[in-house]
This record gives sequence, C-alpha cells and structure tokens, in this order.
Amino acid sequence: MAQKEQSLKNHAKFDPPFHFFLAPVSVFFVIATIVQVIRNPGWYTAAHVVVALWALVALFKIRLYALKVQDRVIRLEERLRLKELAPAAFQGRIGDLTENQLIGLRFASDGEVADLAQRALAGNWNRKQVKEAIKNWRPDHWRV
Repeated sequence: MAQKEQSLKNHAKFDPPFHFFLAPVSVFFVIATIVQVIRNPGWYTAAHVVVALWALVALFKIRLYALKVQDRVIRLEERLRLKELAPAAFQGRIGDLTENQLIGLRFASDGEVADLAQRALAGNWNRKQVKEAIKNWRPDHWRV
C-alpha cells in the first residue's frame, strides 16, 4: 500500500490503538470509578479509583517514554546526517542545535537540511518554525 505524501499540514500521526481505544477506555474507567465511589462510598470503590488512575497514568507514561526514546534516536540521526551534509565551517556548531530544532529538521530534504540548520540556529527557531521553513519535505512514516 502506497503511503500518501507528507507535508506540514498532514504529518501528525494518530496511533489508532492508542488514540481511539486505549486512551478513551482508560478515561472512561476513571470516570466510571469516580461515579461509583460517589454513589457507593467506601474503601473498595475508592481502591478502584486509585487503580483506574494508576492505569491511566501508566498508559500515558509508557507512551511518553516511547516518544522520548524516539526523539533521542531522531536527534542522533539528524546529527549524523548533518555531519555528512553540512559544510566543514558549520560542523562545530551542530551540537548547539536544540532537541526541538533537530526534531524539526528530520523532515528537511538532504539538499536543504544544512542551510536550514544554520538558519534555525542563527534565528533561534523552534520546531514549528523549522518545519514551516522546509521547502522539500522528507516524509517520516516511522514516527509513532
């Protein structure tokens, strides 16, 4: 199956099992257990609220941990790519790029990534500004 072309407008990705099943069901269980503790107060129903909250927090922390690991890999990937593509005069400044700038640069084509990195650093751009400046979008279909 061919993947559709990515751009600034459509690069955000939904993970259907997480966004449309796990998160809504977890929120529903938290609400349902709170309703139960209000209708039938007691230690047992209060324990259900604690367990439902525990599950909701665990679900989101697990997702955030995976995203943070992915961000670290993207950071490394982009630094390596810039070491190959950036001019020698800019090599020493690659470490000055912020995590957000590097994550935004992952969508830049090889032909424009070095120039964009220099501009992002000079202008202290954030992730959104980097993405908005990209002319030739390099898709990232692996993002979770």
